[in-house]
Amino acid sequence: MWLTGLSGSGKSTIADALSRELLQASVIAYVLDADNLRHGLNANLGYSDADRSENVRRVGEVARLFADAGVVAVVPIISPFAADRARVRIAHEGAGLDFVEIHVATSLAECERRDTKGLYAKVRSGEMRGVSGVDAPYEAPVSPDLVVARDGESVTESVGRVLQLLRQLGVLGASGN
Repeated sequence: MWLTGLSGSGKSTIADALSRELLQASVIAYVLDADNLRHGLNANLGYSDADRSENVRRVGEVARLFADAGVVAVVPIISPFAADRARVRIAHEGAGLDFVEIHVATSLAECERRDTKGLYAKVRSGEMRGVSGVDAPYEAPVSPDLVVARDGESVTESVGRVLQLLRQLGVLGASGN
């Protein structure tokens, strides 16, 4: 489960709620939060385009290992470049594993309003540079498996739609497990 979207779009909030729902349905799931991984596995990476791509590659590899072990990896990560997301999909599918791309499509205006990390205020004041969707690229998915969190859709509604997709894909049974 690869959740891509701008900073503040709700990726981690949706991922955490989704993981709880999966665990309640007896599906082993783990959230590979990109912010946490940047403190350990990816601590040596910055925010250049090359480093962002390497960040996605590494997280994708860890997600593939989890999936190979039967764990649903829930990955909330900006992953700004379509080519990087495509490589992760190819790696999963090449290993016979499911890959579900979910675009958390909260508008930039709403992300700026939330500004959970203070990034947008810093970039707008000139204190910071390189925020995806503002002064650094963000290539929104052209044909994701699912689009959630359009402005006005609640976390509960978004998670419900993801669970519905998982039932359709056979990851969850009709009763939720």
